[in-house]
Amino acid sequence: MASLGDRKEAEWMERILSEGAVPLLEPDNCSKGWASPPGDAFMVRGPEYFTTRVKIPAGDYLLKPIGFDWIRSSVKIGEILNDPNSRVRKVIDNEFPAGDKPFIWAFNIQVPTKDHYSAIAYFTTKEPIAEGSLMDRFLKGDDAFRNSRLKLIANIVKGPWIVRKAVGEQAICVIGRALSCKYSVTENFIEVDIDIGSSMVASAIVHLAFGYISCLTVDLAFLIESQAELELPEKLLGAFRFSDLDPASAKTIEPSSVESSEGLQTSLPTRWWQSIGQGFSHILHSGPQEDGSTSGSQHANILDKKDSQTDVKQ
Repeated sequence: MASLGDRKEAEWMERILSEGAVPLLEPDNCSKGWASPPGDAFMVRGPEYFTTRVKIPAGDYLLKPIGFDWIRSSVKIGEILNDPNSRVRKVIDNEFPAGDKPFIWAFNIQVPTKDHYSAIAYFTTKEPIAEGSLMDRFLKGDDAFRNSRLKLIANIVKGPWIVRKAVGEQAICVIGRALSCKYSVTENFIEVDIDIGSSMVASAIVHLAFGYISCLTVDLAFLIESQAELELPEKLLGAFRFSDLDPASAKTIEPSSVESSEGLQTSLPTRWWQSIGQGFSHILHSGPQEDGSTSGSQHANILDKKDSQTDVKQ
């Protein structure tokens, strides 16, 4: 029989899971929804990686997935959990008014499009974070340490050839080396706002992929890179899958005046990234040649090579 504490935990998690605009579905059947993919779908550094260079299936997550948001706004949206009116923050504050709140991790993928979209995954810790552990050091470290360690694995599960070619079989990068990341850390949460528009290469690829988002299934996993033998094997913090997302289904939110000001400052470079992405998309859409090749394949390979520089230690 579940204890009162277990029921209370189930209630606040269920609220976060159920109140999002995109439904939680099964990984093998999550069209127009999101899911938690199996950890073994991702390969990470094994216990003897620095000697053998062998990677292993990741296995279980360190964090428990509790929610997903698909939102849009007239400006780039960040620091979601700092806003007491954001839906996840409201659930936590309402359910735990006296303190002793669960610790929340949020990863906010900021998509550089005309309407600013964000795909946000929320997780919570399964167990207390051990003092001195890699996760503990990540939370207590400075942004330079976090930028050197936070890794993303992206896998196109289903999608057109043109997107698979641009992204690669399984794209891996240390996010802070490739993209601008903003970390908001408090006693009760950490949020990582990942600005795709800060990289010309990433922006072009995502702009291309966004044109096919209604027929894409994508897995994204986050982990802290192991850079010493004692830190092996690597463990996934968490992962999420979204499938066949409809841009029209994104929940529209009104930003605060502070966020609006920041968004206006970033609008010009975002438009520049968009023009790069449009040009890239035009090249890739030029179609097959007489010999069966495509004029876009060479450009996609160049992008793959540039992206690979972000994880030279693989």
